[in-house]
Formats: sequence, structure tokens, C-alpha cells
Amino acid sequence: MHDVDVVVMGAGVSGLVAARELVKAGKSVRVLEARGRVAGRTDHHVFANGDVIEMGGQWVGGTQTEVLALIDELGLETYKQYDHGDKLVVQGGTVHRVGDQTSDLLQAGGNDMAAIKSELEAMAATVSLSSPWLTEQAAEWDSMTMEAWLVNRTNDDGVRQYWRNMIVAMLCAETPEVSLLHVLFYIKSGDMLDMLFGVTDAAQDSRVVGGTHRISERLADELGTDVVQLNCPVHTITQDADGVRVAYDGGEITAGHVVVTLPPTLAGRLRYSPALPAQRDGLTQQMPMGSVIKIQVAYERPFWREAGLSGQVFSMDDPVGAVLDNTPKGSDQGVLVGFFDGAHARVASRLSRDERQAVAVDCLVRYFGPEAGNVLEYVDKDWTEEEYTRGCYGGRLGAGVWTQYGAALAGPIGRIHWAGAETADVWNGYIDGAIRSAKRAAREILA
Repeated sequence: MHDVDVVVMGAGVSGLVAARELVKAGKSVRVLEARGRVAGRTDHHVFANGDVIEMGGQWVGGTQTEVLALIDELGLETYKQYDHGDKLVVQGGTVHRVGDQTSDLLQAGGNDMAAIKSELEAMAATVSLSSPWLTEQAAEWDSMTMEAWLVNRTNDDGVRQYWRNMIVAMLCAETPEVSLLHVLFYIKSGDMLDMLFGVTDAAQDSRVVGGTHRISERLADELGTDVVQLNCPVHTITQDADGVRVAYDGGEITAGHVVVTLPPTLAGRLRYSPALPAQRDGLTQQMPMGSVIKIQVAYERPFWREAGLSGQVFSMDDPVGAVLDNTPKGSDQGVLVGFFDGAHARVASRLSRDERQAVAVDCLVRYFGPEAGNVLEYVDKDWTEEEYTRGCYGGRLGAGVWTQYGAALAGPIGRIHWAGAETADVWNGYIDGAIRSAKRAAREILA
């Protein structure tokens, strides 16, 4: 006799949705969360004036139908991301103003930029989302890094730098660190580049009133404290023909199945008995998380709007390469959000918070002028330092990994099932993808 039907590891969106689906189907479930809070890679901070801002994943929209439906089910509300006015593109020491259309960001660099975009999307369209390793040209595309393809594609240093920065903004990893096949898979998974990078009607279309962490909090409240247990880091999963035994700090629990929603690199650090197959273990050794530090800077008012700017910046020159207007709905302050990502995040991670603030504000002053130096509050979150995440936005695959190990990413191993944003085929790496992966894992168990 088992203690429960299913144990779920992780109380982020994926784990909580999996638990909810199973409870709805009449299963008894226990969710074990290592942290002292729910919400995983969605987290928040409260400024002195009471404004709540998002320190993790925050945007929803476009074709992200699963998360939008869940937000509605839970009685939460969304509001539009501010997207009015010119954007700024920084390249070669010059700050350029570009128009209100998202496509202008790609067109700013000339015809070759758009040609590469078209090529990437044409290749991405042929990728199998369910089995990228079975794509017709998978062997060729997975044998090279994104950097190798880019260098062979164009001799224009400006064009190369533009696309290097686009990939870093997308994956929080440098082009030599990711397989071309992985980039193509990610582009298709997110409904192509305009959707991935766009704002209105795209992936950054809307925000949740009060922050996306409220999705997990509502789910946890619905499940109850008897189901969701905090401060329970799991260290061992033992399985046999009858079920699983999950040992965690403070106890152990038996079940018929376990759903592991940890990022694969962290899932690989658990102890399994019997040991996982070599292919799955090999995968977890070769799927590091992205490197990102998210910053939020509060001002007395959103002064950039007065200058006809949207607050959006894409810089190829600076440590904080992407910036958006992050002013909460109804706030009397202005807030800018920015990111140290990829190699810049690894450098910034070695700095103190005060030193990072100085670097970040210097970037903002360069973009928006001296008024950006009049900071009310600064806060940042270094996701690479988070013990139970070790990076964001998600895991990445380098050259050769998809074709050699990709089949082990989401397939269950006996009574162990895998979920989490990294295992999603649609909207991989996003909240929407996390929900899709949770429902897939629940279906596996119920079947």
C-alpha cells in the first residue's frame, strides 16, 4: 500500500499543474518543494511604494493558449505590456531610434539581417518538435554550433554581432554554446522569431496583475497544505515493479509514480536506485542552464515615455543588452527591467550587487540620458546562484546532444516521469511550455 498515488517533485507551475490534473482525476498526490516558497522560476519583489515586480518569468501572450487559459481559470487578470513609442538599438557605439514596429529591430541592420532571419525560419519550419533528432537534416544541423553556421553564412561583422546578441537574448547562452539544431527547434517551438521577440500580440504581450508567481500561489492554495509541502529537498528516488520510494530531508514517502519537474541538470544530481540508463544520465550532464541576472530599476515616473520612447532597448555593445518598460499597472512610479545574460551575466555574477547596480545604471544613462541616473530603487536576481535552479531561462543543448541524447529528455523511465519547461515541445522554456509538459506527464500516469 502506497502513501499516495503520485509524488510530484517541485512546486513551480509545472509541478502544481501536474498535481492539479492528477487530483482532478481522483489520484492522491504529494508535492515536495525544496524551497520555502512555491512558484519556481517565477518570483517577485515588492518596492517600497508597494509595487510588485517580477524577478523571474513574467510575460504571457501570443499563441500561449495554455497559460492564458489557466490564468483565466484561476481568476487572475492580465494587462498589456507598454509598447508605445520608439525603440532603441545600440550598435557600434551609436544609439539608434527605430520605429514602433517590432520588425524594425531586425530591419535596422540592413537586408542581410532579414535574409538570415528568413533562412533560420525556413530551416526551423522543417524541425520535428516531438522528435528533433528525427528531423531530415538533424545530423548536419546538430553537428555544428550556431556560431559556426553564422560565421559560414556571412562575412559582415556587424551582422554576426547582431545575431549573436539575438541568440543570447533568446537563450541566455552564447552562440558557440548551442547547437544550430537547438536554435532551430527553439524558434519553431516559440512560433518563429517575430513571436519570440515581439511585444504586442507576441510572447511579451501581457503581464499578470500582481505578478506571474500568483499563478503558482493560486494553484497551491487550491491543492492545500496537505498536498504541497515546502522545505523538502529530495535526494533519492528508488523504484521497483511495485512503486517508488522518494526520500527527502526530513522523511520519505511511497507512491505508484513520481513526476520530476526539476531542470534536467538538477534532476541528474539526484540519486536513483536503480541507476538511470546511461542515455538519460548523459543528457543531464550536457544540458546546462542559461546564465541571466534580471534587474529592476525604479524611478519617480516613466520619464522615457515623455521622450516618445517605449523603454525597449536592444544593445549589441553593453552588458545590459535588453531593456523594457516594466512599470506595473496603476503605479505612480516608472520601472525599467533589464538583463545581464550569457557571458555578461557570468562576469556580473562575480560583482557585488552595488557594483552591478553601477554597471546597469551606466547602461541606462547611455540609453535614456542623465535622468536614468536618478534611481529610487534597484534590485536584481542572479538566477545562476539559485541553489534549486542554477540558471534561467532554461536548459540548452550543445552540438551533438539532440541527436545523441535527445530521445531521453521527456520519455518516462519506469515509474519516473519528467516534466518542466525544458521537456515541452511547444513553447519550450516558457510558462506555457511548463504547463503543457505537466499535462503530458499526468496523461502518461493516467494512461
